[in-house]
Amino acid sequence: MPKALKKVLCVEDEADIRTVAELALASVGGFQVLLCSSGAEAIEKAAGFKPDIMLLDVMMPGLDGPDTLRALRALPGLATVPAVFLTAKAMPSEVARYKKLGAIDVIAKPFDPMTLADHVKRIWNRRGRKWSG
Repeated sequence: MPKALKKVLCVEDEADIRTVAELALASVGGFQVLLCSSGAEAIEKAAGFKPDIMLLDVMMPGLDGPDTLRALRALPGLATVPAVFLTAKAMPSEVARYKKLGAIDVIAKPFDPMTLADHVKRIWNRRGRKWSG
């Protein structure tokens, strides 16, 4: 039986977007959520949290989303955790580039807080057909 989606790591540098994401994922979606305001914070806390899926903002100061993903992949237990990039730059060519960097999908910002949890669930449910992890 496939593993249920319960724990979501969300890395976003903008406080207002973190707040909306937390409401969308925890209150609406019922997920256990770890919010991180930077790639460095995610690297520090993610392995202990053991997320089922990771949502990473692409553009952040310091470590950007792709660099954060590379660092997270090197941590124990996180090498195969599905990752989704959050970005305002979601043109098809950019989405293709993000997938080459290791993301299983991309969620365009701004996202609808009322449908974000369902969007993440749909990505989770189709991951087996496109990604083995």
